[in-house]
Amino acid sequence: MRKTVPHFLLSCLCLLAVESYSQTIYVTPLGNDQNPGTLQKPLATLTGARNRARLLRRQKTLTKPIEIVVRKGEYMMTEPLVLSAEDSGSETAPLVFKGEAGSTPVFYGGMRLGKFEKVQNWLWKVDIPEVRRYGYQFEQLYVNGQRATRAQAPNDGFYQPKAVTETVLNKGTGRSPEFAAQKITVPVESMAWLSKLSDAELNKTVVTFYHNWDNTRKPILSVSPADTAIYIAGEGMKPWNKITNQSLFVIENLQAAMDAPGEWFLDKSGTLYYRPRPGETIANTTCFAPGNEKFVIIKGDEKTGKRVSNVRFENLSFQIAGYRMSPFGVEPEQAAARVDATIQLDFADNVSIVNCEIAHTGGSGIWFRRACANGKVQQCYLHDLGASGVKIGETIIRPDSSELTHHITVDNNIMRSGGHVFPCAVALIIFNGRDNALTHNEIADFRYSGISVGWVWGYAFSPSKRNRVEFNHIHHLGWGVLSDMGGVYTLGVSEGTVVSNNVIHHIYAFDYGGWGLYTDEGSTDIVMENNLVYACKSSGFHQHYGKDNVIRNNIFADNIKAQLQATRVEPHRSFSFTNNIVYFNSGTLLSSRWDQVDLVSDQNCYWDTRARQGLTFGKQAAPDWQQKGKDQHSIVADPGFVNPEAFDFRLANTEVAQKIGFKPFDYSQAGVYGTLAWKNKARLDSAVAQEFDEMVAQHEKK
Repeated sequence: MRKTVPHFLLSCLCLLAVESYSQTIYVTPLGNDQNPGTLQKPLATLTGARNRARLLRRQKTLTKPIEIVVRKGEYMMTEPLVLSAEDSGSETAPLVFKGEAGSTPVFYGGMRLGKFEKVQNWLWKVDIPEVRRYGYQFEQLYVNGQRATRAQAPNDGFYQPKAVTETVLNKGTGRSPEFAAQKITVPVESMAWLSKLSDAELNKTVVTFYHNWDNTRKPILSVSPADTAIYIAGEGMKPWNKITNQSLFVIENLQAAMDAPGEWFLDKSGTLYYRPRPGETIANTTCFAPGNEKFVIIKGDEKTGKRVSNVRFENLSFQIAGYRMSPFGVEPEQAAARVDATIQLDFADNVSIVNCEIAHTGGSGIWFRRACANGKVQQCYLHDLGASGVKIGETIIRPDSSELTHHITVDNNIMRSGGHVFPCAVALIIFNGRDNALTHNEIADFRYSGISVGWVWGYAFSPSKRNRVEFNHIHHLGWGVLSDMGGVYTLGVSEGTVVSNNVIHHIYAFDYGGWGLYTDEGSTDIVMENNLVYACKSSGFHQHYGKDNVIRNNIFADNIKAQLQATRVEPHRSFSFTNNIVYFNSGTLLSSRWDQVDLVSDQNCYWDTRARQGLTFGKQAAPDWQQKGKDQHSIVADPGFVNPEAFDFRLANTEVAQKIGFKPFDYSQAGVYGTLAWKNKARLDSAVAQEFDEMVAQHEKK
C-alpha cells in the first residue's frame, strides 16, 4: 500500500516553506527579534528585520522586493539602524522599510521620562536615575511634542558684548590662530547670572554667539567680576567674521535662569526641573529626552567603493534625537556644515525616503553625503530641527570624481522650524554636488538661508553643475538674528544651474543681508527666472560678485531697504537683468554699486508708488541712466498687479508686461502639491507669521 503524507502535515510543511521564504517581514512593538518575522511571530526592531532580510538574501536569489512592514505603534530605538552594502536590494527586488497601510509608526531615538511631581505650582521635577548611574546627559528636551528651552538668559532677545579682545596662544600657519583665548566684556545684567557660580557650574554653562552668518558655542572658562568679563578659548577668531560688540549672545544651562515657562534644567544628581507652560498638567504631560543622535546610518564600503543600493523607506516617523556639544565647544562654520544628520548616507545609490517624518532633532534631518547617487526625499515632513533639513554632498572635493554626490531629488517636502541648536544652518543645501533637483518644497521658519547651492568661494573649479532649484516656497527666514543670508544663496562657478519659479518672501536679517536671490562669491553662469520675490529686508536680488549670470522675467516687489543690489565691480560682465518687473513702495530702487558694475539691463518695468515722476537709478535720473546704454527699452509704469498690498501679484492685464516682453508665470504652483491635507499642513501658522511681522516692525523702528 502506498504511503501518503497526511493532509494536515502537508499543510504545515507548506506553511513552513512559505515562512522560510516569505519576502514580507513584520515588526511590531510587542515583537521579539528571536522570532522569524512572520505576521504571527513578528520582530521587534528594524535591526532585527535587517538581519532577517540578510538571511533571506543568503538563502536564495530574490526577484521580488523584501518588504519590512512596520505595524502601528511606538518604538524605542536604543541604537540606529545601520545598513551596509550587504543590505542592498536590486532594481526588481529592493529592500523596503514601510509603515503598514493606514498608519505611521513612530520611532523614538530617546527615552520617555517618568511622571513629573510638583515642587510648586510653577515648578515640577522628575528623577532620572540613569544620570547618576551611567552619566547619561542630554542637551535637548521635548515636552508634549514641543522643544523645551534649556534654562537661559535672557528669556527674550539677546545680550551684546561691550568689547572683545583676543590673546593668541598659538598662531600656527593658517589665516586664523590655532589656539587663542577671548575676553568678552559683557553687560552688567548678564554678569549677575554668572558671578556666583562655582567653577564646576561655570564650565557647564554655554554661551552662544551670533556673529554675521556664524554661531560660536563655547563653555565659559572663567569670569572676572571686576572686569565684567567672561573668558572662552579654542581656535582663534576668523579675521573675516570675528565676534564683536555688534554680535549677539545668550547664556544657556543656568539653573538660576530657569524663570520662564517651558524652561528646564538637569542637575548632576539626576533631577530634572521643568517650569510648565500654560495649560500643561502633570497628568497630560509626556516628556522625552534624546539618547541617539542618529536614526539610520547607511554606509557602503569606502575601500572597495561598493554602494548600499536600492533601499526605500516609506510612511515612517522618526522623532527625538539629540546633539551633545564637545567639552571644548563648537567653532563657527558657515551653514553648520559639519553637523551630522539623523539619517546619514555615504556610498549609497538609489535610496529613497518617501512620506516620512523627521522631528525634534538636535542635528540635521537627512544628509546624502559622500558618493551618493540617484537618491530621493519626497513628501516628507521635517520639522523642529536642531540644524538643517536636507543636505547634499560634501564640503571637500575628492580627487576621485566618482565620489561626487549627484542626481539627488528633494521634491514636495515640508521643512519648517529649524536651526534651533545651530541657527546658522541652511534648510536645504547642496555643498559639492551636481545634477540635483530641489523642487516644490515648503521652507519656512529657519534662522538663516533657505536654499544654498555650491561650496567654492570665487572662480576656482567647482564641481557643482546643473543643479535645479525650482517651484519652492521659501519664506519667513532670518528672524533678525544673523546676517548675510538669502532665500536662495549660491556660490562658485555653476554652469547649467537654474533657479526658477520660486516664491521667496519675508527674509529678514539682523544687520546687512536678508536678500531674496543672492549670488555670492564667484557665482557664475546661473539662470534665475520666473521667480516672485517680495518683503525681503535688504533687496530682492543681490550679487556680491560673479560672472555671466542671467536674471530675467522675475517679479521683485515691496522689498524694504532696496530692490536691487550689486557690490563688487569686476572687469567682466557680472550679469544681465532683463524682462523683470520691479515694484516698490519703500526704500530705494538700487543699492551699493549697481550703477557701476558691468551689466546688461534692458526691457524692465520699474514702478515706485511714492514717486510717479522722476524715478532715479542710484543718483542718476532715468535719461542719464539710459544715456549710458542702460535700460534703453525699459519703462516706468504701473505693472497693474491685482492687489499688491495683499501680496497678490497677478497681473490684472498684460498690456504693460507685453511692452517689455515679460511672460506671465503662475507663481501659485510654487510649494508642495498633492492632497488638500498635505497643502494645509504646509501653511505657516498665522501666529508665527504675526510674530515675524512684529519682529520686523520692532527692528525697523530702531
